[in-house]
Amino acid sequence: MPTKLVILDRDGVINFDSAQFIKNPAEWKPIPGSLEAIARLTQSGYKVVVATNQSGVGRGLFDMETLNLIHSKMHKAVVEQGGRIDAIFYCPHAADSKCECRKPKPGMFKRISETFNIDLNGIPAIGDSLRDLQACAAAGCQPMLVMTGKGEKTRADGELPAGTQEFKDLSAAIDAILKETTP
Repeated sequence: MPTKLVILDRDGVINFDSAQFIKNPAEWKPIPGSLEAIARLTQSGYKVVVATNQSGVGRGLFDMETLNLIHSKMHKAVVEQGGRIDAIFYCPHAADSKCECRKPKPGMFKRISETFNIDLNGIPAIGDSLRDLQACAAAGCQPMLVMTGKGEKTRADGELPAGTQEFKDLSAAIDAILKETTP
């Protein structure tokens, strides 16, 4: 049986995005239905992992302590809905860095594969930007685009990786994943 794992981008997928970055816990606001969708995954036996670029750290807009507080708020909000986020992988580097972890490079996905000791081939990965989809496709994941966050612009711009599935929001994407795996 395939590993039950789903990889999610954070900003624009789980919570509302901001062109000015999410710089503190007060700015982190969940998209309606996203926390409940994560809870449905958890309750169906899935591990949920977040893979997020957080260049605001590298740009000096917020520090690691603040990023941890934002993620703590997200963890608590998911738990309150009966769900769980098993791990958060993030790239703290600025956009101009030469790191391997910043999406669209697949470095974070490789770390997820190594940490959980699983092949990511076909594992659903949900994002709202082209770089999310490019990173997951490069790692062999199933790219899933949501129309929240930058999703509609991403779809309009085109050039999506082959086989990208499109959904209204995280809840709809999760419904499709659960429908596929329910006998």
